[in-house]
Amino acid sequence: MRHIFLAIASIILLVSCGDKASNEKILLDSAGTMNTISVVLTNAMWDGSVGEAIRNVLATPIYGLPQDEPTFIINQIPPHVFTDFITRNRTILKIEMGKEVGTTFVNNVYAKPQKVVVVSGKTKQDIIDQLTENASKIIETFKSIEILEKQRLTRKSLYNDKVIQDKLGLSIQFPTAYRIAKDNNSFFWIRRDINTGTLNLMVYELPHNAIQRNDSVVNQIIKIRDSIGKAHIEGPTEGSYMATENAYTPFHSEIIIDNKPTLETKGIWDVKNAFMSGPFINYAIEDKINKRWIVVEGFAFAPSVEKRNYIFELEAIIKSITIN
Repeated sequence: MRHIFLAIASIILLVSCGDKASNEKILLDSAGTMNTISVVLTNAMWDGSVGEAIRNVLATPIYGLPQDEPTFIINQIPPHVFTDFITRNRTILKIEMGKEVGTTFVNNVYAKPQKVVVVSGKTKQDIIDQLTENASKIIETFKSIEILEKQRLTRKSLYNDKVIQDKLGLSIQFPTAYRIAKDNNSFFWIRRDINTGTLNLMVYELPHNAIQRNDSVVNQIIKIRDSIGKAHIEGPTEGSYMATENAYTPFHSEIIIDNKPTLETKGIWDVKNAFMSGPFINYAIEDKINKRWIVVEGFAFAPSVEKRNYIFELEAIIKSITIN
């Protein structure tokens, strides 16, 4: 009798496990070109006011680049074509007409990792209003997953940053294509050669009283970066050095990096006494525990080519930082 009971219990267990397995959705790996969004809506809507609203959100020019470059590349896909491998794109914006007004943010619907934003409404104006009201959140949702994807690719071939860990008490993940060009006590200049120039990172620390949170904080940061440039980033001719382009107003905001308050500054650099310039992104991370600021800056020298993807690469590297 005991053997019969055990047999029945085993069968029930197997059936239960089988039902559970069959109910679990198996997701394939997501795919897609970096910073490219699949936008699912009809051709008629794409050519009209809704399409224009989408372009105003996703293709808005990135602040801090010498030339206008869109935040994302957009691939419009009619709903009847949105099937099979096309649904595996990492970032998807779906427009649904004739439904309740709203914007939803969903993870891993057709593949993983994946971000799907669904904007719905009864009318075209409903859709446009939703896009406008949620523009910053939509951009940040797509950008965050692209940053994570770039960091995942970077981890496939990481530079050994032990010397930075030992001297600054932090870790930053950058590929082996980069090299440490200068190691001067607590200052590091990291570089990568590209076809038309170089990508660069600076990492250094400042005492906590070096930056005061007041109305002049942007001027303080610019003054600091100019002094660092003069001391460490020499130009091609004697007496030349990197500084901030005065004619371009820097963009400033506050974000979080490594769970720490961070001052973000974007602008244009140039080389004094030489014809060289390009975009920079500067992050001053407030390390209250160690009573200091960690400053990490990325800047690109890539004349005559688009620079969005280069700055994006530097941003992904900077946002990988972890402070001990």
